[in-house]
Amino acid sequence: CKGPGVCRSGRRDMALRRAASLAAGRQPRCPRLPRPAREGTVRWSSAAKASAVKINEKASREKILTLESMNPQVKAVEYAVRGPIVLKAGEIEKELRKGIKKPFTEVIKANIGDAHAMGQRPITFLRQVVALCTYPNLLDSPSFPEDAKKRARRILQGCGGNSLGSYSASQGINCIREDVASYIERRDGGVPADPDNIYLTTGASDGIATILKILVSGGGKSRTGVMIPIPQYPLYSAAISELDAIQVNYYLDEENCWALNVNELRRSLNEAKAYCNPKVLCIINPGNPTGQVQSRKCIEDVIHFAWEEKLFLLADEVYQDNVYSEGCQFHSFKKILYEMGPEYYNNVELASFHSTSKGYMGECGYRGGYMEVINLHPEIKGQLVKLLSVRLCPPVSGQAAMDIVVNPPIPGEESYSQFIKEKECVLNNLAKKAKLTEDMFNKVPGIHCNPLQGAMYAFPRIFIPSKAIEEAKAHKMAPDMFYCMKLLEETGICVVPGSGFGQREGSYHFRMTILPPVEKLKILLEKVKDFHIKFLEKYA
Repeated sequence: CKGPGVCRSGRRDMALRRAASLAAGRQPRCPRLPRPAREGTVRWSSAAKASAVKINEKASREKILTLESMNPQVKAVEYAVRGPIVLKAGEIEKELRKGIKKPFTEVIKANIGDAHAMGQRPITFLRQVVALCTYPNLLDSPSFPEDAKKRARRILQGCGGNSLGSYSASQGINCIREDVASYIERRDGGVPADPDNIYLTTGASDGIATILKILVSGGGKSRTGVMIPIPQYPLYSAAISELDAIQVNYYLDEENCWALNVNELRRSLNEAKAYCNPKVLCIINPGNPTGQVQSRKCIEDVIHFAWEEKLFLLADEVYQDNVYSEGCQFHSFKKILYEMGPEYYNNVELASFHSTSKGYMGECGYRGGYMEVINLHPEIKGQLVKLLSVRLCPPVSGQAAMDIVVNPPIPGEESYSQFIKEKECVLNNLAKKAKLTEDMFNKVPGIHCNPLQGAMYAFPRIFIPSKAIEEAKAHKMAPDMFYCMKLLEETGICVVPGSGFGQREGSYHFRMTILPPVEKLKILLEKVKDFHIKFLEKYA
C-alpha cells in the first residue's frame, strides 16, 4: 500500500467484484459522492484562498459604464413629470410610514394624470372584455353579458392560438385595427380610414417616439428640427434629446387662453432655419399641460402652414374625449384636413395619436394606444413596419383594451345603459372639477388660472417674489421648482414645476391634475391657497 489510500491489490479486488456483479446481471451501486458541505459554507482550496486575497489587495477595476462614458443623448433626457419633485415625494412617503411626524398625514400626488390611482373607477364593460380575453373559461359564465362575450371571442379569434398570451403582428391585431378605422370614420362624420394606416402602439408615447425616430436625420444645420409647443408635454423634449434632434420652441399665447398663433409658428420656423432643418410640427389638442381646445379655424391655419412649409404634422389627440367648456369642441386634424380639399388631404403627411390612458377610461397601466399615419411614402411605410417589428408587438392586453375604447356598447346592446352612465359620470365629474379648480385658483392673490377647456390638468401662473427667486438661486433651483418643493414639504402636495414643461422667461407655473375626488380636490386647493398666501408673506 502507498499511504492511507486504497492499496493496489484492494483496487484490483474491487474491480473483480464489480465485473462479477455485472456478469450476474446485477446493477452496479452508485459510487459514493463526497459529503456536501453544510448549507451556507463553501470549501476553498488553499490556492483559491491565496488568489482571493491577491484580488482583494488590488484596487477594483474601473467601471465600463460611467456618466462620462454613457450615451450623452440619454444623459440629456429630462422628464419632469417623474423628476426630482416626485423622488422627494417618495422619500417623504417612506418617512411617514416610519412614523416620522410631518405637518400632514399623506402625500397627494397631483403630478401625473393617473386616473385610477386617484380613485376613478374602471369602466365595467372594458374590464369585462379584457377579463374574458385573459381567462377564456369565463366565456361560459352567466355573470358576463353577451355583448362583452361577443367582443372577447372576436379578439381571441384574431390572436395566435386564441390566446392573449401570443405575439400579435407588429402592426397590431388585424380586427382591432379594423375597429379603430371604423371608430375614426364615425368620429369624423364618414371621412374614410384605412386599417392599413393604423398602427397599434404601447400607449400614445410609443407611437410618437417611433415616428420621431424615423423622421430625424442629417447633421449640422441640416439636422432635423422638431417644432413643439411651449408649454409642452415633456415626452417631446425627452424624445428629441434622446434622438439628438433639434428642439424648436413655439409659444402658446397665455393671454389668449393658450391659443396657437400661426404668426408665432412662422417666427419660430424662420429663426430655426438658421441652425437646423425644421420638418416636424407637433400639436397637442386638447393641450397638455395647458388644457386649451383648438378651434376649427386654428386647426385650418396650422394645416395650411404645414402644407405651405412642407412640414410633417404630429397631432397628439389623446384627450379628445376630455372637452368641458361650453362653446368648445374637439376637431380631429384628420377630419379638418379632409374637409380642406384634395390639395391638402392628398399631400399633408399626418400622424394622429390616441390612447387608453386618458379620456373617460383612464386605463394607464394597459399601455394601449394607436396611431393613424396618412400620406406616408410607400417605401417609408415598409421602413416603419420594420422599425415596429424590432419591438415585436405592443402588449396584446393593451390592444384588447384599445378595442373597447373604439368599439364600445351601442344602443340596443345589453351593456349600453351601464356603459353610457359610467362614461358620462366620469366626464361630468371632470367638468365640475375643472371649473372648481379654475374658480378657486383665481380667488388666490398671486395666482391666475386660464379656463380649463379640456384635458385633465390646471397650469396656473404663480407670482414668486424676488426674495424667493434669490433663495432658489442659492439652492441652485429654478424658482418654480423651489416653490413646488416647499409646497411638498409643507403640505404633502406633489405638483410639477412649470419649468419642466417650458414657459416664457420670467413667468412661473405649476401643473396639477384635477383627477382627485371632489372632496379631496377641495382640500388640496385650500391647502395650496393657504400655502401660497404664507409663501408671499414670508418672501414679500
